[in-house]
Amino acid sequence: MTLLLLCNMQPGTKKLVQFLKSWAINTLAVAVAVELLHGHISYGTPKDLLFAAFLLGLLNAFVRPILMLIALPLLIFTLGLFTFVINALLLYVVGALMSPHFTVDTFGYAFAGAAIISIISIALNVLTGNARASVNIQRRPPPQKKSNDDDDKPVIDV
Repeated sequence: MTLLLLCNMQPGTKKLVQFLKSWAINTLAVAVAVELLHGHISYGTPKDLLFAAFLLGLLNAFVRPILMLIALPLLIFTLGLFTFVINALLLYVVGALMSPHFTVDTFGYAFAGAAIISIISIALNVLTGNARASVNIQRRPPPQKKSNDDDDKPVIDV
């Protein structure tokens, strides 16, 4: 029933639903990171957690592409591993902007938190079908052999 309702929505409404799903997934991922790194990444109230996830989403949407472009040589040189540093930097910035309400102790804990958030977000996006990319495995039938006798003879193209 829900799938039918999503198919009949206007394009703007679909984008809003996609955004809300993404925000919920990122909020859950940030909450898991906070629990795993308890004492090093923390928040005051659940409202602070929601706002921190929202701010992290905004930074990922608008600032991250700029940082990726600026760091392109480092991204190429490190085969994309510098992306983890960019993610950690954005999480650390969220902690600095929301200082008493959402805190990140050090850049090292921001790095660990960003890695946890990335892993949880990828897993939840794939499980919920919210991922941008999908894998579709199809079995291809084996090629059919022709029964023509000319196929077994050598061919010379001129």
